[in-house]
Amino acid sequence: MDSLGFIEAPFLSISAMLAHEAAKSADVRILGFEATGNENVLIRIAGDVAQIRAALDAALSLAPKLGVASITTGTIPRPADGLDPMIHFPNANNPLYGGRDQLLPTDFPTESISNKTMKPQAIGILETQGLTAILEATDAMLKAADVKLVGKEKIGAAYVTVIVSGDVAAVTAAIDAGKQAVGTLGKIIAAHVIARPHDELTALLPK
Repeated sequence: MDSLGFIEAPFLSISAMLAHEAAKSADVRILGFEATGNENVLIRIAGDVAQIRAALDAALSLAPKLGVASITTGTIPRPADGLDPMIHFPNANNPLYGGRDQLLPTDFPTESISNKTMKPQAIGILETQGLTAILEATDAMLKAADVKLVGKEKIGAAYVTVIVSGDVAAVTAAIDAGKQAVGTLGKIIAAHVIARPHDELTALLPK
């Protein structure tokens, strides 16, 4: 097994940003996100020790800029042989909140894109606490700009994340409209636009 690295951070929207930064900054693979049942999400990464440490350092540097006071990181240079079932295990929907227990790159398999010159789609990530808020926000985003609804994810405690894709201008306009629509219906956790999401991140998302 490769060396392992872990990032535990609050909220799926923040975790997506940290995973994107980690993958962009070092030669690592994102094995998946694991929901903890509250606001925290565990990001599992693999690679050699030096690259994992570089990825964790990048995540630690970005976290304060996202308004996160602290995140937990860890490295296991030589995982025990019996640890694998803790890292790779079947996915399931959690009956308590109706969301996936994990976000895995194998959940939405797709054929590799042969045309490498294809312009990558930007993604927008909007997370709220409250279903009414996210429904209103998603409706506003789809009406405001030419974006596609990629998916919805729940991590428990009424935290819901919606992901949209499109060109950068459209995604930016959509996210701005979504934030405005939330109003007093719920709490905005985070709203971000990633212009060129790393392949390691997009592999975890619905296509």
